[in-house]
Amino acid sequence: MEQRLQKLIAEAGIASRRAAEEIILAGEVTVNGETVTTLGTKADPERDHIKVRGKLINNALKERQKVYVLLNKPRGYLSSLSDDEKRPVVTQLLPISLGRLHPVGRLDFNTEGLLILTNDGELTNFITAARNKVAKVYEVKVQGFPPDAAIERLRRGIRLDEETRTAPAEIVKTGGTEHNAWYEVVLHQGISNQIRRMFDAIGHGVLKLRRVRIGHIREDRLRTGEWRYLEPEEVARFTSKRVDDTSRERDEDKRAADKRARERARIEREKAIVKKALAMKAARAAEAKAARAASNAKPTRTVGNRRRG
Repeated sequence: MEQRLQKLIAEAGIASRRAAEEIILAGEVTVNGETVTTLGTKADPERDHIKVRGKLINNALKERQKVYVLLNKPRGYLSSLSDDEKRPVVTQLLPISLGRLHPVGRLDFNTEGLLILTNDGELTNFITAARNKVAKVYEVKVQGFPPDAAIERLRRGIRLDEETRTAPAEIVKTGGTEHNAWYEVVLHQGISNQIRRMFDAIGHGVLKLRRVRIGHIREDRLRTGEWRYLEPEEVARFTSKRVDDTSRERDEDKRAADKRARERARIEREKAIVKKALAMKAARAAEAKAARAASNAKPTRTVGNRRRG
């Protein structure tokens, strides 16, 4: 059966469909020995010899098994397959036996949290396409306490530069510390460094950023740097979304956010108790030191010879 070349390239695990289009436009694809540079060109892998960068992909299409992995990405890793500057990349956290997998979307170098990796270009395209409105949910810790009016601006969407404007976002304050505020942010688009740029625009930089949900996928049991396979039903649910899924996911978000807020509040209370105990200990030590100093400062009576009258 004939299919578009970019779809076949994606299914062969070479690149996402969008990246496959760039490969075609660059003249790196041939069909039966003829270079193809026109997007939308179709081929039949059962009949046609399809090469990408000189390598035949027909066997890969026949033998390839789709793999879906969920990774809890640490900070300090690029969401990429390689890096010219030799910085660590997320694929280094996975065993080689999984084969060539690519990240679905991106988490920037200093952002942690959930990241899907797969060799399924179609799923990658579905999750990353803004029109499909696959929600990505983030925990955000920011400097200071942004005013409500500034947060409302971010909810409506703001212009990041002359060519880039953010779509409306869901933003809910989930807690705070003595000096910083925590928010839950839900996005449906994928602008580079979007959340950091949004909060920078209102003068409150991001101190910590973690993705906690992708569509219906959440995972609280994976420790940083760990991964697991996605279950078949988890994968299928992306493209067979039911009407009640959104409201259920929002309820789950609220419960998860409340749980994380309670945990942060507990940690802050414990910190406050420790801080108070240390302050009391320091005060007692200071009082004892002052008492010793006062005792040492008292004059000493000297008994001399008494004169007779």
